Amino acid sequence: MIQFEELRLQLLDNEDKLKDLGEALGLEKMKNEVAELEAKTAENGFWDDVSGTQVVLQKIASLKNKISKYENLNASFEDTLTMIELSDEEEDLDMLEECKTSVNDFVKELDNQILSTLLSGEYDGKNAILTFHAGAGGTEAQDWNQMLVRMYTHWGEQHNFKVSMIDFLDGDEAGLKSAVLRIEGENAYGYMKSEAGVHRLVRVSPFDSSGRRHTSFASLEVMPEIDDTINVEINPEDIRMEVYRASGAGGQKVNKTSSAVRLIHIPTNIVVSCQVERSQHQNREVAMRMLKSKLLEIKEREHLDKIEDIKGEQKEIGWGSQIRSYVFMPYTLVKDHRTGFEMGNINAVMDGDLDGFINAYLKQASLSELGK
Repeated sequence: MIQFEELRLQLLDNEDKLKDLGEALGLEKMKNEVAELEAKTAENGFWDDVSGTQVVLQKIASLKNKISKYENLNASFEDTLTMIELSDEEEDLDMLEECKTSVNDFVKELDNQILSTLLSGEYDGKNAILTFHAGAGGTEAQDWNQMLVRMYTHWGEQHNFKVSMIDFLDGDEAGLKSAVLRIEGENAYGYMKSEAGVHRLVRVSPFDSSGRRHTSFASLEVMPEIDDTINVEINPEDIRMEVYRASGAGGQKVNKTSSAVRLIHIPTNIVVSCQVERSQHQNREVAMRMLKSKLLEIKEREHLDKIEDIKGEQKEIGWGSQIRSYVFMPYTLVKDHRTGFEMGNINAVMDGDLDGFINAYLKQASLSELGK
C-alpha cells in the first residue's frame, strides 16, 4: 500500500545518517574504553582514592549511556521497519498512525543524537547553572522572569534532567527578581549555553488595568557547574561570606536559623548565594561551586590565563544583546534573532518546547566552527 511504502522510504532515507552517527560516536572505541575502565575498578587500591574513583565511575556511566542510547536507536530503526513491512503485507490500515508515530519518534531521536555529537566543548558535558535577572519594569519584568524560570524547568524535566532551584528573590508583588536553577544531566550545559542572553517579552500586561501593551526584559546567564574533577584555585582571603535566613517561595517557611549563604568574591565583586540546602555548610558548598563556575566561565570567555587576571566588577549581560523575542500581542510569535528560527505556537514554547531554537543554534555554531 502506498501509505506504508512512503513511510518505509522515509525511514530508509535516514539509514545512512544512522550509520554515520555510529561511526562518529566510535562505538567500538567506547566499548573498549569501558572495558579498560571497568578493569581498573578491580585493581588493588582503586577504591582507596575517593575522588579518583568518582571520576572513573562517572566516565563509565557516561560512556555506557552513549552506547545504550545508540543501540536503542538502532533497535528502534529495525523494529519500526519490521512493523511497517508487516502492516503493509497485511494491508492493516489501523496500524498506519502507529507506524507514522514510530517513524517521527525515530527521526527526532536521531537528530537529537547527531546534535549531541556537536557538543565537544570542554565543559559541554557538565551540569548547567542558570541565573535569571528581571530587567527594569518592576512587577511586569519580575513576572516575565518567573515565566522564563518555569519554561526552562519544563524543558529540563521533559528531557529527563534533574532541575532544582538553588536560590531566588521574590518580586515585590509577583514574580521573581532573580533566581538560580541547576540542571543536572549529561550535556546539560552543552544544550543550555545557547540560551544565555536577554529575552524580550511583548504582551498586554495583566498588571495594567488600562490593557496597554508592555515590553519587558529578563537576562539569563548560563555556566557549567564545576565539580571536583576540575581544579579552580581561589585565594580564601578573597572571599567574604555572609549568612541570612532562607525562605520558601512566596515568603513561606521562613527558617529561624541563618542557614542561607552569600559569598562575595572581593576582587571582582561577584556575588553568589544558596538557600535551599538543609544546612549552612551545604549551602556554602553549593555557593562555592557556583563561584568557581562563574570565575572559570569569565576566565574562558575573556581568554585569560588565570583567575587572578579577572579585574573589576563583572557586568551583567547588557539589555541591548537580546537573543530572542516572545510576542503575545498583536500576534503570537517567538523568534531567535541569532538564527532566524521562529515558532508561532508561543504556548508550546512557554511549556518548554525549545528544541528547535537550541538545535538551530548548535547547527549554526557548528557551521561557524567548520568555516574557521
